[in-house]
Amino acid sequence: MSGEGHINGSSIVDTAILLAEEAGWRNVRLRAVADRLGVSMAEVAARYRDLDAVADAWFERARQAMLAPPPDGFDTMPPPERLHLLLMRWFDALAPHRAVTGQMLGEKLYLSHPHHWVPMIFNLSRLVNWLRDAARLDATGRRRQMEEIGLTMLFLATLAVWRHDESAGQADTRACLRRQLARADRRMGWLWGGAPAAKRP
Repeated sequence: MSGEGHINGSSIVDTAILLAEEAGWRNVRLRAVADRLGVSMAEVAARYRDLDAVADAWFERARQAMLAPPPDGFDTMPPPERLHLLLMRWFDALAPHRAVTGQMLGEKLYLSHPHHWVPMIFNLSRLVNWLRDAARLDATGRRRQMEEIGLTMLFLATLAVWRHDESAGQADTRACLRRQLARADRRMGWLWGGAPAAKRP
């Protein structure tokens, strides 16, 4: 196997995604990934413990895209605009393989995979906390808890639309996210800005 010793995690993820585009995520086998790359299964196992870990690495790419350096003027944007920019970075990063991403999520939620549920909950909580930090949301105590719950619900509602979004430029997802953020701003603007939304400049 000529590629042995030279494989990296990104190549494994990319190859698994390509195989999933051909046959579906549920039908991807790590031995097929190894064969496609021309390496041993041991090489793949040294980097990912199982296929779910490969999926986690795919989602990690979206988190890194979300956390990339913000544009000029980001700090002066209203909180909903900051959140919109960050979340659309996350969705945009996964969009090239939306169907496969949806299949990954389905596998994580599959009834016979309860061992995936708890890690998924913690991963979602971790994502929301990174989102809050990147968006400069610094509430503490009870306000922070309410903020986290609101952002989690907002994210999941938008994710449900995104999974089936075939509109140009993800227009449906963007519109859904703006609606969710506007609703959240009416309900939680006092959390984001320290005062009711109507009183903020």
